[in-house]
Amino acid sequence: MIFRIERLAGGEGLAVLRVSGRIHGEHVDTLKELLELEKGGVVVDLKEVLLVDREAVMFLALSEANGVELRNCPAYIREWVSRERTRIGSKVSDSNTGAANDVEDV
Repeated sequence: MIFRIERLAGGEGLAVLRVSGRIHGEHVDTLKELLELEKGGVVVDLKEVLLVDREAVMFLALSEANGVELRNCPAYIREWVSRERTRIGSKVSDSNTGAANDVEDV
């Protein structure tokens, strides 16, 4: 299955972007552009996602940290996103305390 995004109206000004297939790093820019076009709340429905790579997970983690709701997230993706969110949080904490870190930016 290839990468596909379908936009649905979720009611109350909420946009739902239903993603299916495989999300690779090369798709992150497309997904980012679509999220930026939305004026109100955004939900990314991942129910039909089969495979993601690290760059995609990092983007999903950052998006969720910035208020995007990840819905119907497969368990392995949810676990990976949660780990990335923890890592991102640690990076922010380290930068606030002046501690050095070796985590790459997304």
